[in-house]
Amino acid sequence: MTGLIEITFLAIAVLLVLSVIASKFSDRFGVPSLLLFLILGMLAGSEGVGGIYFDDPWVAQAIGLFALAIILFSGGLDTDWQSIRYVVKEAMTLATLGVFITAFVLGYAAHLILGITLMEGLLLGAITSSTDAAAVFALLRSQGVNLKGRLSPALEFESGSNDPMAVFLTIGLIQLIQTPEQSISSLILLFSQQMLIGGLFGVIFGQLLLYLINRLRLGYEGLYPVLALGVLLLTFSVTSLLKGSGFLAVYLVGLTLSRTEFLHKRSLSRFYDGLAWLSQIIMFLTLGLLVFPSRLVPVIVPGMLLAAILILIARPLSVWISLLPFRFTGREKTFISWVGLRGAVPIILATYPRLAGLEQSDLIFNVIFFVVLTSVLIQGTTLVPVAKWLKLDNPLEKQANYPLELTPLRGWRGVLQELVVNSSSPAIGKAIYEIRLPREYLVVLISRDGQFLIPNGSIVLHPGDRLLGLASPEAHRQVAQMLAASTGDGPGAE
Repeated sequence: MTGLIEITFLAIAVLLVLSVIASKFSDRFGVPSLLLFLILGMLAGSEGVGGIYFDDPWVAQAIGLFALAIILFSGGLDTDWQSIRYVVKEAMTLATLGVFITAFVLGYAAHLILGITLMEGLLLGAITSSTDAAAVFALLRSQGVNLKGRLSPALEFESGSNDPMAVFLTIGLIQLIQTPEQSISSLILLFSQQMLIGGLFGVIFGQLLLYLINRLRLGYEGLYPVLALGVLLLTFSVTSLLKGSGFLAVYLVGLTLSRTEFLHKRSLSRFYDGLAWLSQIIMFLTLGLLVFPSRLVPVIVPGMLLAAILILIARPLSVWISLLPFRFTGREKTFISWVGLRGAVPIILATYPRLAGLEQSDLIFNVIFFVVLTSVLIQGTTLVPVAKWLKLDNPLEKQANYPLELTPLRGWRGVLQELVVNSSSPAIGKAIYEIRLPREYLVVLISRDGQFLIPNGSIVLHPGDRLLGLASPEAHRQVAQMLAASTGDGPGAE
């Protein structure tokens, strides 16, 4: 028994180290890391060099749900509410109507191509209908690409909010297949219930976690991530038990925290960023182990056809229809269509039909896995060239990593914020004392050419200087206006 435990630890250690090394390969060559994690899992499986036999969809689903809850919470915590609040309508339309259109078009195609019933085809379409923008933005950032305008916040919010719709459609269609006498109206009621309960409990538990973090005053900083994990699991379990959307709830908990300052926000964000990466690696390795490559061979041709329909017809159609009422250019809609990258959620949802004992569950799982692999391989490796071809990319501005952190205190509104002195600012060539900054504004550090300067009143400002200031939000806005160029193109707050 002792030897078995040690061998298990050895296998886990090797897979984790190889996954981290694979992520470096992903950054350098532009290959999506999730594809490499899946391949590693398949190589470690019973038909690969690792020889690890794993065929338990229940365990895979449990690991996937836990990992996805962590990833969604971390995504919500890192979301900039100030940027997404202007695209909520657009993103929610994509996350609901867009998902429905994708599921219907792909599902009908699966019915014709695979020769399965229409309901089984729609189930396949529903399972494959949600996108994975976490992989998209990791890839764009690794290649130094920043999207223009509202594209980034719209895609980011869509990816965090479209999983509940896919889960609802999957569960609802399984129920219709198992109990054909069930009415469509009951499914509409189920969807409304999931969204309402998920949204309500997400906000409630988010406020609860915020209150606990600021009021408990724990003696050890390392306990705050543990507290957050407990509330996170409580949110998912309670919401799901009450027939709400646990995915939506945990995302909203993170989003609620992101909207305000609280104790140890930066350290909590860093912790969950690392935990999200660990969850992503474990999830994809597990799903890779669950797949038997030999079973994918018979579905290669229909899988390629369905992947082509998803990429070239279903996703573009859903995007163009969903965004009709909104002001997006043709190039932006084209890029949003191409960013319909599929990830772990479809593979996790593909375990639902197997656990439900549906007749075509194995076929559905293998086809979905192949479609996801194809989507990741084609769309994932071409995102950066497409963004540049459509002229929607901006150079990603390197952020200064300051060697300090602010712990907010209750009742004190001071925040650390960075301001950039652009090339036409009237402050260039002047000493700090000459600018006559507000009395309540304190310049803490100046970042210049990768070096940090401890400020004093006599330091002369240069183009590109980054001022890390401590003040109230109003004072930051006042200083931003003072540093702004006379042409009106101010530096803006970072």
